[in-house]
Amino acid sequence: MESGTDPQNQKAPTYPFAAIVGQDDMKLALMVNLVNAKVGGVLIRGEKGTAKSTAVRALAELLPSQETVADCPYNCNPAEPCPECAARLAGGEDLPVEQRQVKVVELPVGATEDRLLGTLDLESALSQGEARFLPGILAAANRQILYVDEVNLLDDHLVDVLLDAAAMGINTVERESISISHPARFTLVGTMNPEEGELRPQLTDRFGLCVQVKGLAQPGLRQEVITRQLDFEADPEKFAAFWEAEGQKLSTRIKAARQQLPTIEAGEAVLLRVVAVSLGLGTDGHRGDLTLLKCGLALAALEGRHQVEIADIDRAALLALPHRLRRRPLSEMEFDIADKIKRI
Repeated sequence: MESGTDPQNQKAPTYPFAAIVGQDDMKLALMVNLVNAKVGGVLIRGEKGTAKSTAVRALAELLPSQETVADCPYNCNPAEPCPECAARLAGGEDLPVEQRQVKVVELPVGATEDRLLGTLDLESALSQGEARFLPGILAAANRQILYVDEVNLLDDHLVDVLLDAAAMGINTVERESISISHPARFTLVGTMNPEEGELRPQLTDRFGLCVQVKGLAQPGLRQEVITRQLDFEADPEKFAAFWEAEGQKLSTRIKAARQQLPTIEAGEAVLLRVVAVSLGLGTDGHRGDLTLLKCGLALAALEGRHQVEIADIDRAALLALPHRLRRRPLSEMEFDIADKIKRI
């Protein structure tokens, strides 16, 4: 069915990203991942009603449309076709191409492994001698934003599989000696309320960035939250139109940063600062160092610079390292480490 033929398929306006009041760390962490997907996603921790889900669901509006093979279940890029589309090209077929808006694909809490990864239709394999792959959520999420709400309530095994796919960019499904792989490159965003239980430290560490959000303490900002929400509820289309220009500015900024990212350089002083901050804060392993640098590169790109500065690394540390500090559980972790960084 074509879009627009059914009123139920018409998408209601989402609350605009640009209209979210405060929560600067959360918004910056999300924008960093849109600029540089290699940062490794973001985990947003915070109490209910702090715009976590609102911010994530509004992300797609900040990204430009992308060329997609129209009938590919993996939303593959015609310039970098998946194995199935590459085989079609080799057979002389012309692939149908269309411009498609990036989507936020949501993973429900009750999802099964087959729903996430996809599965093989073994009945078809037995009756027709052909293994037919039934794509899952990871197939739909390729080149999209994959959102996992209440990620701490998801089965640990599924979180592990999900993070493996995010790191590798490939999803492999094996059933009864049959193996099928497909691309699964996505921007991963998880949200959680720590009051409902923590995520295992081993899994938390595999999110590139982690931010803590709280309800706004300033009366003026809280009042602005109420005013904007009431305006949105009264007329979503009018509200979205009012904030469209601000959203376009953010979109243009992200697009320019993505184009500039490959040209940005990090000098010896920046690398020394990365190591000094990681060691000074007592982080485990080397994943934090690499994420810190990648985040610093994205921050420089967002500022329109061609060189990473020490200030970029110090700012990135507030996003990339708090969940990697040793000695204390994450629930007791102090996310405000700015003073510690200044002393390093």
